Amino acid sequence: MDIDWDECSHITKVDPAKPLPSDLEILRKTDLVMVGGSDGVTEANTLEAIRSITDAAPDIPVFQEPYDASHVSKETIERADYLSVPAVYNGDWDHFVGKHVELFTEIGRKPSETFGSSAPLLGDVIESKGIDAISDLVTKLVGEGYVVQHLDSAAAEVSGVDTVYTPEEVAGAALATEAFYGFPILYVEYSGTYGGPEDVEAAATYLSDTTLLYGGGIDSREKTAEILEAGADAVVVGDCFHEDPDTYLETIPNR
Repeated sequence: MDIDWDECSHITKVDPAKPLPSDLEILRKTDLVMVGGSDGVTEANTLEAIRSITDAAPDIPVFQEPYDASHVSKETIERADYLSVPAVYNGDWDHFVGKHVELFTEIGRKPSETFGSSAPLLGDVIESKGIDAISDLVTKLVGEGYVVQHLDSAAAEVSGVDTVYTPEEVAGAALATEAFYGFPILYVEYSGTYGGPEDVEAAATYLSDTTLLYGGGIDSREKTAEILEAGADAVVVGDCFHEDPDTYLETIPNR
């Protein structure tokens, strides 16, 4: 499913380790769903979440955003439209480079040597199709430049972030994303707290082709509007989707 970023201003982040709302049809009002989390996530609960989402809102694109290669399987790849792989600029080496090398190392190995009979990553798809299956997977991969700005969050702990970026450094991350790394997405994440528009304004100055996402503390239509007006292409809403669906619906911008 192709993504029209010009029509995407509201993204829902679904944590597979958290309970889902009883009425998942509310996802029909968002523009895209990202599935992933930092704590308690497995391949099994990721697949269950993706299945539930695609059953309830079949026309909404789904990104799987894994924090570890073990969260990815043949089934999640087939179910999700894209596999979104973060590169955390202010994280440790492992979460900027190491996880990607690990992922592609597992892709490149023979499945019988790497996974045994269960083959959780690509399994018999690679065994039967070889390099064509790898090509199929790569067409679904989307790189994300990522800045984590809340030190007391699970995302910061997992990715080794011990310093937040200044707005000038966020601007530098934006420039690096577009001019050097070529990632199609830059994601500024405040993980449950509201960071306001300053980082978004700093990043947006240097982006023309890259999609700018902001996540963190979005719990009203007013905050959504403030972030979009500051230059973000889309807000990412997670906590209130799980905790308060009525508030979640209030974060959806006026169309």
